[in-house]
Amino acid sequence: MINNLSKIVLIMEYDGAHYHGFQLQANLPTIQGEVEKALGKLTGEKIRVIAASRTDAGVHARGQVVNFRTKSPLSLSAFVSGLNYYLPRDIAVKAAHRVDDSFNVRRDALSREYNYYILNSLTRSPIRNGFSYLVTAHLDIGAMNQACQALIGEHDFASFTTCFGIGNTVRSVDRVEIEKDGELVVFNMVANSFLPHQVRNTVGALIEVGRGKMTVDEFYSIIDAKKSGLAGPTAPACGLCLMGVNYPRSFGEEI
Repeated sequence: MINNLSKIVLIMEYDGAHYHGFQLQANLPTIQGEVEKALGKLTGEKIRVIAASRTDAGVHARGQVVNFRTKSPLSLSAFVSGLNYYLPRDIAVKAAHRVDDSFNVRRDALSREYNYYILNSLTRSPIRNGFSYLVTAHLDIGAMNQACQALIGEHDFASFTTCFGIGNTVRSVDRVEIEKDGELVVFNMVANSFLPHQVRNTVGALIEVGRGKMTVDEFYSIIDAKKSGLAGPTAPACGLCLMGVNYPRSFGEEI
């Protein structure tokens, strides 16, 4: 604590379909905007929150981590219940923790984990609509997993972002795999951090491999090329979900 301020961490879940991403944008609904409005109503303070991963428009989260400073004496359980009272129904606080003021939700993260959900079916699913990408063509999961192996380790992933001039494009991938459970194909990727649209461009290229439109060797060559915008097509945001953020140790005190 400094100057009677305490730092709070929130674990959050949200349906991103109706938001223009996490980060504040003028005159557009965002997750950050809703959280800060709810904090203002709960504490009477003007509070700025910082997220571990700035999810894009339409992207969901099951384990987003945010932190903020506050003078409020509210208990952790009161933060959870109070924020959930003021937040829209498609955003929820799952847990709250007190942390040392030196903690930085972004800098201290070891890795982020994302899932991308593909519905590999001839027909749409009203239940999974909005949380998966419908692909009606047969997908060769074996070939897709073979291509995935090239992503593991430290690489320059410039080919997997459509943003230019972002500086260092080297990232370290700890795990990447694809599993199929019935009609649902789940792409899982864990990395120290991600470039803008990296996961969705990776999935788009892997779907091409799975459909037989791209060979595994051609996928490897995309990585080697290190040329912005080469991977894709960009898979839609609806299938992407931030599953969690990993830190060196647990946050400690819980509600």
